[in-house]
Amino acid sequence: MKLFHRKYGSGPPLIIAHGLYGSSDNWVTVARLLSSYFSVWLIDQRNHGNSPHSSEHNYGLLKNDLLEFMDEQNISSAVLIGHSMGGKTVMYFAKDNPERVSALIVVDILPTSYPAGSINAKEHQLIISSMMTLRLDMVSDRRDAEQKLMEYIRDRRTLRFLLKNLARSKDGRFSWKINLNAISDNMPELLTGFDLGKFDAMNNIMGFPVLFVRGSKSAYIPVESYPVIRRIFPFAEIVTISGAGHWLHAEQPDLFVKNLLYFLSIRE
Repeated sequence: MKLFHRKYGSGPPLIIAHGLYGSSDNWVTVARLLSSYFSVWLIDQRNHGNSPHSSEHNYGLLKNDLLEFMDEQNISSAVLIGHSMGGKTVMYFAKDNPERVSALIVVDILPTSYPAGSINAKEHQLIISSMMTLRLDMVSDRRDAEQKLMEYIRDRRTLRFLLKNLARSKDGRFSWKINLNAISDNMPELLTGFDLGKFDAMNNIMGFPVLFVRGSKSAYIPVESYPVIRRIFPFAEIVTISGAGHWLHAEQPDLFVKNLLYFLSIRE
C-alpha cells in the first residue's frame, strides 16, 4: 500500500509511525525539532490520515506497508520510532527486518498483548464505539461534535485529539478521515502482540539499540512489565517522561525529543 508521508530536514533517515486514531500531522512538532539532525519521514499508516483505506488492518500488513515505503524511498535502514499502534508496527518490522533498523524507539506500548478486559482495551472500545455512534449528519460544527462526544469521553485532551480526524467537505458535510469500520472490525488484532513464550535467552530481538519511552501518567507500560520487555529486547533502555500520559510526544515534546537525542548519542 502506498502511504501518504511528510518529510522534514536532512541527514540520516528517521521514520515515525503514529498511533491508533493518529496521523503524521500529530508528529510535525517533533519532526521539526529532530529535523536539524535527521531526514524525518512521517507516515500515515493505512486507514489513517491521508493514506488509503482497506478492510484489512493488522500488524503483518502494517509492517509490510512500512517495508514497501522504505523500498520506495530507497531507505536502506533508518531509526524507527513508533507510538502505540505504531510502536507495535516498528517492533514487528524490526523482528523480521533487523538489517533495516539503525535504532528502535517504542513509545508507550508493550510488545505483548493487552487482554480484552484490561483498562487499555476498554478505553479503545469506548473510543471507537463513541466515534461510530456520533451522528455526523446532526453535527453543526466541531464544537458541537466535541459536546456530543463528551457524553461518552470526558477527557478534553483526548477528545480534541480524536476530532483531528474530523473532515468537512466544501458543502459543509462532516466525515471521519479514519476508517472506523476497519479499526472496529480489527480491534482484537490491534490489541495483540508478541507471544512471550516464544522468547528466551536463545531467541530474542537484538542487533540495534532499543529504547522504550513511557509516560508517568500512562497505564500502557507499568513498571512491573519491565522484565517482559527485556525478555524480548534484552538490552532495551526504558525511560519515563514525567507528567505525561499516553500522548506524551504532544504533552512534553521538548523533554521527549531531549531523551531521544540523548539515546541516539546526539549532544546539543
